[in-house]
Amino acid sequence: MAKSNITQEYELLTEIAIAYYCDEITQEEIANKFGFSRMKVGRLLKKAKEEGIVEINVRYHPVFSTQLEKELIKRFPIQRALIALDYHDEEEQRRQIGALVSSHLATNLKDGMIVTVGQGRNVASVAEYSSTLHPKNCHFICGIGGTHRPGDVINSDHISRLLARKFGGTSESLYAPAYVENTELKTHLLQNGTIKATLDRARRADIALVGIGDMNDQSYMVQLGWFTPQEINDASLNLGVIGDIAGYDFFNAMGEHVNTVMDERVIGLSTEELKKIPCVIAIASENTKTMAIMGAMRTGAIDIIATSARNIRTILNISK
Repeated sequence: MAKSNITQEYELLTEIAIAYYCDEITQEEIANKFGFSRMKVGRLLKKAKEEGIVEINVRYHPVFSTQLEKELIKRFPIQRALIALDYHDEEEQRRQIGALVSSHLATNLKDGMIVTVGQGRNVASVAEYSSTLHPKNCHFICGIGGTHRPGDVINSDHISRLLARKFGGTSESLYAPAYVENTELKTHLLQNGTIKATLDRARRADIALVGIGDMNDQSYMVQLGWFTPQEINDASLNLGVIGDIAGYDFFNAMGEHVNTVMDERVIGLSTEELKKIPCVIAIASENTKTMAIMGAMRTGAIDIIATSARNIRTILNISK
């Protein structure tokens, strides 16, 4: 009986992957051996990674990372730091940090745990990182409402569903918009039984995954229309805001909450509510976010920071 096309493809991908990654044969030599173009070999190697046949884990030197982590813990109220090697390419940097968080979850998630999920590109990178994992009977739940761009890969609901699929758990949506026009509307929505029940479960989570934002006129909040570029600049220059946790809860350089036009207009967990969750993992890959990361750690809401070595070194130099 002839093998299925899928089986044949997997065998081919595996053979090429072994030749390249284990036997250290060049792509050009593989192309000559199989009668493919070098470009096709590159595509097949990429597919081997996407299918989980190949897993690439870049590990930083333990002495190097431990020294940075120990020094950071001395100066800031955090428990752990997940530190990735530095990459010039922003997408690759985000991917490497997402891989560290994914690996941490794979090790520490237990059956029955609840994970509150935030929004943003850095949180999405954890769900999008391809790896082979043992199924965990966990419940992933949105910690913030939905955005105005359906299907957005950085929407909390989308990320929660991807994480559930990745770890073999379940996902729960928060059936509310992330941002509303006024506090009255927020009050009415929070009286809805379904919305209230979901947020109550999110507050009782064992782990929270959130992003850290900085103040710039190209931010996600500006793109969504939550903030105008002028309001962003005003919050930064006149109110001393240097960043946000989870996409909306703003703080200054000392980690203190700052009132902005966003206050009481977002349906999601606040920094004070995050503080009650046993393990809050904050993720920030961009090298423009060093000040925001520093302020976020000073809020006392973060237990684990996941970022690049460059950001950690800069923070340690500034905080001297």
